[in-house]
Amino acid sequence: MYSFLKKKFIIPVVAATFLFIGSSFKDDFFEIAKQIEIFTTLFKELNKNYVDETNPGDLMDKAIKGMLASLDPYTVYFNEQDVLRFKINNTGEYTGIGALLTRKKEQLIIKEVYKNFPADKAGLKAGDEIIQIGDVILADYKEEASNLFKGTKNTKIDIKFLRQGKPNTTQIILDEVEIKSVPFYAKIDDKTGYIVLARFSKKASQETKEALEQLKKQGAERIILDVRDNPGGLLNEAVNICNLFVAKNEIIVTTKSKIEKHNSTYKTTQDPVDTQIPLIVLVNDRSASASEIVAGALQDLDRAVVVGSRSFGKGLVQRPVDLTFGTQLKVTISRYYTPSGRCIQALDYSKKDQNGMAIKTEEKNYTAFKTRKGRTVYDGGGIQPDIEMEEAKSSPITNALIRNDGIFNYVTSYYYKNPNLGSKIPVISDTDYADFKQFLKTQNFSFDTETELALKNTLAIAKKEKLDESIQLEYQQLLSALQKSENNLLDKNQKEIKSLIVNEIIKRFQYQEGLYQYYIQNNAEIKRATTVLNTPATYNSILKT
Repeated sequence: MYSFLKKKFIIPVVAATFLFIGSSFKDDFFEIAKQIEIFTTLFKELNKNYVDETNPGDLMDKAIKGMLASLDPYTVYFNEQDVLRFKINNTGEYTGIGALLTRKKEQLIIKEVYKNFPADKAGLKAGDEIIQIGDVILADYKEEASNLFKGTKNTKIDIKFLRQGKPNTTQIILDEVEIKSVPFYAKIDDKTGYIVLARFSKKASQETKEALEQLKKQGAERIILDVRDNPGGLLNEAVNICNLFVAKNEIIVTTKSKIEKHNSTYKTTQDPVDTQIPLIVLVNDRSASASEIVAGALQDLDRAVVVGSRSFGKGLVQRPVDLTFGTQLKVTISRYYTPSGRCIQALDYSKKDQNGMAIKTEEKNYTAFKTRKGRTVYDGGGIQPDIEMEEAKSSPITNALIRNDGIFNYVTSYYYKNPNLGSKIPVISDTDYADFKQFLKTQNFSFDTETELALKNTLAIAKKEKLDESIQLEYQQLLSALQKSENNLLDKNQKEIKSLIVNEIIKRFQYQEGLYQYYIQNNAEIKRATTVLNTPATYNSILKT
């Protein structure tokens, strides 16, 4: 009885919501109303007539997410369970455990533990697999696992986990966890300050300002702002961070949309901290969105030199819209443009290739723009650094190792084989690297490159069509050739991969702070930036001052 009432109740609410949205688009009103009527009729008849009991909420969740998937990856629907996670990403504050978790293949794995927060105090480590939270066995739990860590401060939660395959137990005491936007800042030398801007939550500009002012008090006369691996966040925080280095009333970013109310110009509104201090911004291919606004605006205004590798290329702006029953829609409403007028969006989601993937803008189609002092910059493919470094670029094989946890899992094994490393800087020898390659082989690591996935898909189809026996020999030959090629790429990119292994090991023993301390002495991009800042003639020649 409840199920039937639930079905009847959901349908008119959803229909009313869609009709309200549709009515605002008067030009397309008839077509929208027509499609809504078709959908609601189908949804009603499906739930009423389908042979098995259906879950209307689950069906609608999948229908909405499937519809949005045809647009861009940033326009997404958040059900009630998703909303909390979205809030965490935008505010940086929540009552929780102070750890980065990932769920893959029904496993809940700790990817990183933050120093002195509840997970760390409970003795949990990166690589631990949580198998039970309180009375809930995760193998039987299909919902968002973070829901199980909800509670007020000082709530005690019993945890069961696997460490290197062996069962363990601990107890986490929940606390207020603040995820810092600026997790680290320090002086590199007597004159150079270094600030890591890891995310754009609501305190990003405040934390960056505090770091800048403290470094200046300590004698810093030049600054390196590191937004590598920063995926972005709040637009207004990007504007406020630029405002630390440029005068009031400067245009930082403009958003343009087909809807007039979404067309906006964002200017600096406060007095700056320092408009003259030499500044370098570090970017890489994982610097996106708000990171690119900061790098692009400071580059366009000739206020900073950008160093590293080409950024991700996300020039789309999203806005959260509250829906009924505690749900949300994060929708792409406009494109953003840097002060010179360029949009750095790299992928055109309105154009798809034969595999349904968005087409990347070709470099030959980039449009040239001019900075304030006449330097040439381009749109269409992220922020191109003024000083581009090969060391900052990620190879496809390295990205596969990161994406599929090849390096992460190897370092977990390494950590427990070398428990006394402590604050020492690890050295990955050729023997260690051979051990790493053997580890990947033993673990049957899959790189999941496009070629590898296509090959596996071909065999799967062949099995369905009972053709696999006739092509088995050719398949094995191709697979062997592919594996040999992947092995060669591991050797070719050995220096890059070794560096990432060292970084992950340091983070395991010395947390984020230890990794950044290592960076300021050893990282190639930071060294290059420091050299440029220490050579005013070089710095000024890049900015044409």
